[in-house]
Amino acid sequence: MSLTSMQKLSLDSLPLDKHGKIVKQTAELHGVTVTRVSFNPGAKWSVDLKDYAGTSSCELPHVALMLQGTLAVQMDDGSEERYSRNDIMMLPPGHDAWCVGDEPAVFVEFSRGGDYYSDQKK
Repeated sequence: MSLTSMQKLSLDSLPLDKHGKIVKQTAELHGVTVTRVSFNPGAKWSVDLKDYAGTSSCELPHVALMLQGTLAVQMDDGSEERYSRNDIMMLPPGHDAWCVGDEPAVFVEFSRGGDYYSDQKK
């Protein structure tokens, strides 16, 4: 497929990648990864993904659109923010995150947004 071709994948048709109460589905398109992430009630990165990641906090940058629920994020410096439906978040490395309330916190993440933080390290 050439780079000028349209591409289409359905997140609903992709396998689930489960880590405790956090579920991800990832689509790979030419140079871009799109991931739907669900933090189910009670989910917390430091509980459900920390051991898998092998780091004390999440070291991946995230650019994402919240679809439903509320996600709380705390940076390593102690600053905190909450994101809800239709909020766009841009998170640098070094954070923890958890679902707030009884509704899953669901967002769609775009990998190319991480380029901003990669460029900052140069």
